[in-house]
Amino acid sequence: MTASPETSNQKTLLAGAVLAGASYLLSGHLPIPVEVGVLWKGSGVTLLAVYAALRARNLDGWLICAVMAFGALGDMLLEVAGLTTGAVAFLIGHLIAIVLYGRWRRPKPSLSQVLLAAVLVPAVTITAYLLPADRGGARGVAFYALFLSLMAASAWLSRFPRRLVGAGALAFAVSDLLIFARTGPLSGQPWVSPAVWVLYFGGQALICVGVTQRLSRGESPR
Repeated sequence: MTASPETSNQKTLLAGAVLAGASYLLSGHLPIPVEVGVLWKGSGVTLLAVYAALRARNLDGWLICAVMAFGALGDMLLEVAGLTTGAVAFLIGHLIAIVLYGRWRRPKPSLSQVLLAAVLVPAVTITAYLLPADRGGARGVAFYALFLSLMAASAWLSRFPRRLVGAGALAFAVSDLLIFARTGPLSGQPWVSPAVWVLYFGGQALICVGVTQRLSRGESPR
């Protein structure tokens, strides 16, 4: 079934998602209750999930909706339940994204595309393992990073536009590496937390827009 064109209401919702995500950078400077901060943090990607749901007309449309939904859940769980619980939500989202990108894999990727994807997985996984100051949790970080890197590599090798989806997935991966570095070599650096959020939310927005735009053409995955 061919997806319907983007409506004005959907465009407004997307703009609201970007506004909510961008404005979250201000939340740390405002005297707001913790609960408000948690909801504010989750609102941007939640609206992306709603946007994807309104555009969904097939399995792939609902898969990208689920990716965004687990991202929003992870955003909020990081604040209320800690890094490990939040990471589980993100991990589920990565697994769903890998399935989606695999369904849309590029039939004949170039050699440079294959090489980048092949290097990306060990590079991200090993870097993530080396970054945390708490070596006791390094294996868990590397386990998560393995699926993060597989998500980014499969996005890069998919038929979705690399300037949106591929770039967004890479931005997501860099954001998470900065989170791990924040517990180690970049501890106490004031620029890291804003950079984490900009790369993460910007990456999610690029992924959501890129996937939904491609799906709107009504093409089959293979």
